[in-house]
Amino acid sequence: MNEPPGARARVALTGLTVAEYFRDQEGQDVLLFIDNIFRFTQAGSEVSALLGRIPSAVGYQPTLATDMGTMQERITTTKKGSITSVQVRKMT
Repeated sequence: MNEPPGARARVALTGLTVAEYFRDQEGQDVLLFIDNIFRFTQAGSEVSALLGRIPSAVGYQPTLATDMGTMQERITTTKKGSITSVQVRKMT
C-alpha cells in the first residue's frame, strides 16, 4: 500500500496480462490468484479523485463498473487454454 495509486491500479491488470500470455501463447490453463480485489477498486477510486472526477453516490469512481467488468471479461477460456481466477474481497 506504499505505492502510488496509479501503480496499484495496474497490478491486477498486469497479473492478468501475464496470465493471458500463458493462456494464449503457451497454451496453458492458468490459475490466477488475486489476494484483495478491493485494492484494485480503492486504487481506481484514488486515481479518479486525482483526476477530479466526481464520485458516485456510494463514493466509488464513476468508471468502477466498466473497469471491473473489463478486467473480469478478460478472465475466460479460449481454444488455446483457460484462466481460472480466485479472488478475495477484503475491506481494509
